[in-house]
Amino acid sequence: MSAAAHEVVLTQEKDFRFAISFGADLPVLFGDEGPPLGGGTGPSPEQLLAAAVGNCLSDSLFFAMKKFKQDPQGITTRVHSTVGRNAEGRLRVLGIAVQVSLGAPAASIDNLERILGQFEGFCTVAQSVGQGVPIDVAVFDGTGVRVK
Repeated sequence: MSAAAHEVVLTQEKDFRFAISFGADLPVLFGDEGPPLGGGTGPSPEQLLAAAVGNCLSDSLFFAMKKFKQDPQGITTRVHSTVGRNAEGRLRVLGIAVQVSLGAPAASIDNLERILGQFEGFCTVAQSVGQGVPIDVAVFDGTGVRVK
């Protein structure tokens, strides 16, 4: 299998505000550090990382559900990243907690155990980031019961 290449171009606008271009057909996103460093006019790099992890896990779960012809009845994902200082006193992402909520109750989802047992393994971003940052994933069904 050949490797895919993706290019993202970041252009500094002012101080910590960068225009992030993903390609000609996609809108530009602006990233910025929060005050006091930046103006807080866009997501920070830590927020972008959390979004990438959450988005990839959500996509992987949706794909796994569709593979088994199941309807999640909507997916809502919340991601919390913890930033703190390492041994050298430098800020680092120390951990990421992901909470995925399905709209459907577990009882209505066939093969749920198999789906939950495999979807994380197909998430390119979480599997890559998780090699350096601990990622905790929890999945809840539409009734609020934790199923993973």
